Amino acid sequence: MPVDLNCDMGEGAGNDEQIMPYITSANIACGYHAGDIETMQKTIELCLKHNVAVGAHPSFNDRSNFGRNEMQLSPFELYELIFQQLIIISEVADVFDTRIHHVKPHGALYNMAARDTAMSKAIAEAVKDFDEKLMIYGLSGSELIKQAGAIGLKTANEVFADRTYQDDGSLTPRSHPGSLLENVTDVTEQVINMVKNGTVTTLTGKTILVKTDTICIHGDGVNAVEFAKAIHKVIKT
Repeated sequence: MPVDLNCDMGEGAGNDEQIMPYITSANIACGYHAGDIETMQKTIELCLKHNVAVGAHPSFNDRSNFGRNEMQLSPFELYELIFQQLIIISEVADVFDTRIHHVKPHGALYNMAARDTAMSKAIAEAVKDFDEKLMIYGLSGSELIKQAGAIGLKTANEVFADRTYQDDGSLTPRSHPGSLLENVTDVTEQVINMVKNGTVTTLTGKTILVKTDTICIHGDGVNAVEFAKAIHKVIKT
């Protein structure tokens, strides 16, 4: 059951090199929540070494909170926020004669765009205007996926290996108990269900449908390397 496995990278977790052999796509921090030019360079070099797709991971401009605090921006401000970060990472990629494959918003920006039509439109328009060949990664069935598809962008419905779900298909907020899956058995079982059955079990025990084009693991998790190895094995068999 081959499926794309992506990971947020260049965020200072210190295990990018260990995880990279087991994934197929990397979402690289563009400097607004984490990372800098040197980090982007090193991460892109690792991607090229391991034949991993290079993606942009734009965020709110909020390094002090790692991009995890919600911010209220106008559509124009959102457009510029995304566009400027794509310029930054694309200039780094150009040095290595490679191009950006996809765009996945980070943190609070990702979660807000999943449910907010106006935000999703602004993000999708910025991506399309920058490069209409770029793909958008967004929460499975979310507004971001819908709005990006509506203007002709390629999309990838994303599910999460190491996060729990609410009954409405949203991720359990990190501030809530039980938001993270913390052992390899739970993680691999969730992945198998999402890929084979197109379902995930929520925190309340409800089974909901999800579309699985790409699976995310978080590189900053304590067990990230172990999870990457285990998921890689499951989805390649």
